[in-house]
Amino acid sequence: MRLHPEYAPLKDAQEKFLARKNEKAAEQNGIYDRWIYPVLTAAHAPIEWQYDLDADTNPFFMKRLGINAVFNAGAIKLNGKYYVVARVEGWDRKSFFAVAESDNGIDGFRFWDEPVLLPDTCPEETNVYDMRLTQHEDGWIYGVFCSESKDPDNSDLGAAVAAAGIVRTKDLKTWERLPNLVTRQSPQQRNVLLHPEFVNGKYAFYTRPMDGFIETGSGGGVGFGLCDDITNAVIDEEIITSKRKYHTITEAKNGAGATPIKTDKGWLHIAHGVRNTAAGLRYVIYAFATDLEKPWEVIAEPSGYLIAPEGEERVGDVSNVVFTNGAIVDDNGDLLIYYASSDTRLHVATTTVEKLKDYVFGTPADPMRSVDCVKQRIELIRKNKELLGK
Repeated sequence: MRLHPEYAPLKDAQEKFLARKNEKAAEQNGIYDRWIYPVLTAAHAPIEWQYDLDADTNPFFMKRLGINAVFNAGAIKLNGKYYVVARVEGWDRKSFFAVAESDNGIDGFRFWDEPVLLPDTCPEETNVYDMRLTQHEDGWIYGVFCSESKDPDNSDLGAAVAAAGIVRTKDLKTWERLPNLVTRQSPQQRNVLLHPEFVNGKYAFYTRPMDGFIETGSGGGVGFGLCDDITNAVIDEEIITSKRKYHTITEAKNGAGATPIKTDKGWLHIAHGVRNTAAGLRYVIYAFATDLEKPWEVIAEPSGYLIAPEGEERVGDVSNVVFTNGAIVDDNGDLLIYYASSDTRLHVATTTVEKLKDYVFGTPADPMRSVDCVKQRIELIRKNKELLGK
């Protein structure tokens, strides 16, 4: 074996790229700060994951196993380090999970030497993606993700079945695979998230009831259900929390995002909403709050979206999309929201828990009709005129 001579200059160039410092974007909205550079992209993937470095077996130094995109990531802070478990998609369309770490959560993310090899307990499983991480009060870190398989009862080659896979770990290195979540009322599940605390002594999940792989059908929004034993998780009943609504950002579908954040006023949720447009589905991120004692009851839901795709974020493999499944709360109350754009790259937006709480509880709700939206805006304008002495 001989190390290919083209490896060293390529490695040097990547090291310079990985060392690049992030910068706050100039234009902000008072709710959160955007950052100019994505925190993870396909360019962050280690060269060793893609090239055969042996000059004898790869004389032209070709990528043998290319990386197409790095996006939707769960997030957690452990021992002073910021970690994301990102969805990495190869040129072959298969997704897998990989851990990247950073000292500050804003830049400097580097992947661990090898991606996550999940225990192979589901022989029918073809693809896995979009892991949500929850540090649960039982002492485990749980990862809940989409487990996708070919639909055996449908001859359409694109027909698939989505289920919620569950793993748990203490260190993001050793993973125990548990049986997939079973929901009695819903034939398929995606965007499932584990609540960080027991509710009435049981494990609580936020679900997304679906009749099919793509279409939510009768699914009314973000669901909520309880199970007795997470090592054999079965939910008998799902209650709808954040509902889908006509002519809103959640009209087509919606789903849970990052682990809910506990505050004195309620649980803060960061989720995604989808509507149909002439150009296809448009994904945005929105926020709402649920009751501390009854985390299935929505107590505040601001009008409209929290984050929508802007500029280059609107372009990618699946355009006009932002999506989140991970956020980190620092000890000082700083909040880092990790969101992907257009199924291609991962970004971070920074704010504080206090700011997000003010946004959720202080922003007016959607009055649901254009005429009432105008009245709502005129009320704001007239208040501001009075303040300005006009």
